[in-house]
Amino acid sequence: MSVETKTLEALGRELGETIADCPEHTAFVDARKAVENDAEVQAQIREFEQLRHEFMVDREAGRADRQSLREVQDAQRELNTMPVMAEFLDAQDALQERLDAINQAVSEPLAVDFGGEAGGCCQD
Repeated sequence: MSVETKTLEALGRELGETIADCPEHTAFVDARKAVENDAEVQAQIREFEQLRHEFMVDREAGRADRQSLREVQDAQRELNTMPVMAEFLDAQDALQERLDAINQAVSEPLAVDFGGEAGGCCQD
């Protein structure tokens, strides 16, 4: 089917639907739902976000120290090593790699970064 008989928007929609059906996207969606539905992970996320927020406030006020940074890093490490979260992060990385490859495939014939620059007018 040529571009004349199928609009570019329809091709884009088809690409989006195909991406949504790819194994990497499916694994990501499933892993995200698992994170959202795990009470222990959600509690750990809230704890990490609270520590990070307190650190950012302290940093802006000039009160942050290495110990508080270590506490934030330890909380993040603890969160990221929880099996459900680790699976989510792995799925997220795999999806990002796939999307980067798709972006490269679309960008090559355009000689522009389709996913990054094609929509912008003023790039630095």
